[in-house]
Amino acid sequence: MIRLSGVNHFIGGTQILHDISLELPKGGITALIGPNGAGKSTLLSLIARLTPLKQGEITVDTLKIGACADRDLAKVLAIMAQSTHVSARLRVRELVSFGRYPWHRGRPTAADDALIEAALARFELLEIGDRFLDEVSGGQRQRAFVAMAFAQDTDYLLLDEPLNNLDIAGARGLMRLLREMADNDGKTILIVLHDINYAAAFADRIVALKQGRIAALGTPAEVVSNSLLRDVFGTDAEISHIDGRPFVMV
Repeated sequence: MIRLSGVNHFIGGTQILHDISLELPKGGITALIGPNGAGKSTLLSLIARLTPLKQGEITVDTLKIGACADRDLAKVLAIMAQSTHVSARLRVRELVSFGRYPWHRGRPTAADDALIEAALARFELLEIGDRFLDEVSGGQRQRAFVAMAFAQDTDYLLLDEPLNNLDIAGARGLMRLLREMADNDGKTILIVLHDINYAAAFADRIVALKQGRIAALGTPAEVVSNSLLRDVFGTDAEISHIDGRPFVMV
């Protein structure tokens, strides 16, 4: 379980997050949604310890963020950050292999190699494993970063806008794969999404943020409503329902 209590965050003199307190149960997919500047990526970065936590408390299972060792957290939680700048002369297989470093610390074993190959296969990257990152498409590159996080083999997987650079087929395919990982592999996935319909279609629960505050929390059916669209996103779009799940009409 991920627990947050009284989390505040400031950048300069501007408060980005306001007293965030919530519990995210283990298992399934939780989607963080909200307009630009709502604090979604900041919240994810605090949980992953990419940004130092200064006010409040965050725990992942028994590990307290800011008190536990980075190596211990890396064996429990993996993250794909929004900024994914690495050397273009890095091969896809080499990038994915970085996910194993918290475990082997520079001395990979046959078991590590097997997990890397399994991640490449799962994300349909085997055929391009030896290509350099600047030789593959944006969608393939994005999948490689998610595969790197998956190869880390942690219970928790944090993804910051992984659908960037993916066309509709790629986005649907990745979300279906994440759904499979949650259902069949027991992964707990926390994902930042801009498209509310992907959140409604694939997530078990949604956390909606507005101006650094929790605006709504619950299942897609509970959260995605006309009032949410109006009060959080500032739109009067209509909502339909498909197989019991809400769908925002364009």
